[in-house]
Amino acid sequence: MRPITEYSDYRKYMRDYYEERKKGSYFSWREFAKLAGFTSSGYLKLVCDGKTRLSRGGAAKVAGAMGLTGFGAQYFCLLVEYCDAPDANVRLEIFSRMRALMEENGVRILGAEAFDYFKSWINPVVRELAPIMPGAKPSEIAKMCVPEVTAGDVRNALTLMVQAGLLQLRPDGSYVQTNKGLSGDPALVAGAMHAMQKQLTLLAADALDGVAREDRNISGLTFGVDEKTLWHLSEELDLFRQKVKDIPSKVENYDRVYRLNLHLFPLSKAKEGKDENQG
Repeated sequence: MRPITEYSDYRKYMRDYYEERKKGSYFSWREFAKLAGFTSSGYLKLVCDGKTRLSRGGAAKVAGAMGLTGFGAQYFCLLVEYCDAPDANVRLEIFSRMRALMEENGVRILGAEAFDYFKSWINPVVRELAPIMPGAKPSEIAKMCVPEVTAGDVRNALTLMVQAGLLQLRPDGSYVQTNKGLSGDPALVAGAMHAMQKQLTLLAADALDGVAREDRNISGLTFGVDEKTLWHLSEELDLFRQKVKDIPSKVENYDRVYRLNLHLFPLSKAKEGKDENQG
């Protein structure tokens, strides 16, 4: 079996453990449950099928039944919390604890670069600024950001992106973008991107007062829709996003970094049923 740290889903690890045990000797879900101290013979199969979940106490018992001790048991228990987290913010907090535990034990963190990149709006901005400011100090790049950030923020962003392969540092001290993508646990990356989206939404609100009208274009519409229209609008926004993305991709010598946010969200709940006079 692969090491526990290479798993991002505790259910997958449990199932792989079960299948591995079955190869060498008779092993059933009943036996697995018994080893973990559960009276229900099919409980752990239900867990692996995603029909129920492990409690904190249950996670510790299952870890012991699988022979995990020390660091491995701690990681498994945190992985259970991570997978069953109620929302993205909690998931990010638990991942930070998992990461600290792994660093303490000298274990490489798979997908950490993607997590670090997407958790802050500063990273994509610096990735765009660094190539057009050859030889610039982090403090100089920091002053170009809106709002202004610290030199330490920029230094950390540059280090991260060079290590992740998103920026290449040339011998003359300049930076060039690469076409490398980032990969990681989809749920983790989605959680980090969720955090970044919230940051950028707040920056858009601040721009109403902090950016001159001629340097911004912020507007909106409020309207009623039905389900069919909502899907149509979403499809049109996807097409528009791609069209807008193609325009700046043709710019060879840009001198500024912008962000385009597209927000479509409900301002009311859906009305149940239909009035008789509507047919």
